[in-house]
Amino acid sequence: MTVTQTLHRIPVRPWRWVPWLIASQLLVVLVWWQLGWAWGLGALLASHAVFVVPVFLPNSRFYAPVLSRVPGPAVWLTIDDGPSEETPAVLDLLDRYGAKATFFMVGERAAARSELVREVLRRGHGVANHSQSHPQARFWSLGPGEMAREIAACQQVLTDISGTPPRWYRSVVGMTNPFVAAALKRHGLTRVGWSARGFDGVGCEPQAVVQRIARDLAPGAIVLLHEGAAHGHNLAIIEAVLQQLQAKGLQARLPQGTA
Repeated sequence: MTVTQTLHRIPVRPWRWVPWLIASQLLVVLVWWQLGWAWGLGALLASHAVFVVPVFLPNSRFYAPVLSRVPGPAVWLTIDDGPSEETPAVLDLLDRYGAKATFFMVGERAAARSELVREVLRRGHGVANHSQSHPQARFWSLGPGEMAREIAACQQVLTDISGTPPRWYRSVVGMTNPFVAAALKRHGLTRVGWSARGFDGVGCEPQAVVQRIARDLAPGAIVLLHEGAAHGHNLAIIEAVLQQLQAKGLQARLPQGTA
């Protein structure tokens, strides 16, 4: 198996969870019938938890394959939520430290700042799908139609700007509900998680963020970073992470075998 085949984990059976859901509910009915309502209610709650909890676990493979580490000695920097007004400064930082990164972009923001998408690519970085509108509060609950539109619309925007369809996808806030895999299969996308996260997308203390990321920096790590957050610390955090990589003798590179 080649490196490219190992990395590109496109869902093969996106609806594989359906038979398990049906079987679990039949089991609930059987328990309720045989043991009474108390046991039946417990079985019902447990069966629902089995299907709900994985939605909120960023590296869960329950609904779709996910890439949480990469082979080789390098680290993969991933930067979510752009493009933004900070993108040029982020690119300058990456150039200064000789680092490469993949920018997981929001389709609406990319359409509004297409010149930044092209600049990211011109400087040798990657562009990837992070939904069309980034519906953070309700992404986990999107139905099949709306989920498909979120992923397809972003894919179209980035393809139109770059000329090449993105190969990577990241769920909003890492949440992956039952309807993500079908859209990923349709567009040949691989879902990307992470192994190092500092929680820099929300209000934060930069030093604490960098410390959380630094303890997980190692060969093969996928680092989750953000740009353009309201707290205004993203640039300082990204530079501190780049310094940590330098101190540890690690290089930030795009995954081998990808465009």
